[in-house]
Amino acid sequence: MNDHIRRYVETDGAEGHEWRPGVHTLLLTTKGRKSGEPRRTALIYRRHGDAVVVVASSGGAPKHPAWYLNLETNSEAEVQVGPEKYQVRARTAEGEERAELWKSLNEVWPDYANYQTKTDREIPVVVLDRV
Repeated sequence: MNDHIRRYVETDGAEGHEWRPGVHTLLLTTKGRKSGEPRRTALIYRRHGDAVVVVASSGGAPKHPAWYLNLETNSEAEVQVGPEKYQVRARTAEGEERAELWKSLNEVWPDYANYQTKTDREIPVVVLDRV
């Protein structure tokens, strides 16, 4: 477990939720598509109504990140936002919704636009709806 995730878990989000000034992260726990084991990832997010939204950028790598592939296999997951933990169902935003959310997330982390220039894949925008 990396230091950021460890601090987030140990402090119940008091450390790590605000990763950089104005940039907040959540912890996403998916079920490994091959192992079936829990896999935890820290991701920048933005709230969108009752949902939280994340980007499967992997820094512009040619392949989707493992956590996204896990969600394609099993859309049920858990998030921790600060001290709050709850279950979510993931879906990939498309069309106008994706365009709106992509713009909103780029306001939080402008490097997403740069990451998109590094890959031929359309970087997924993932909506995590509370269940």
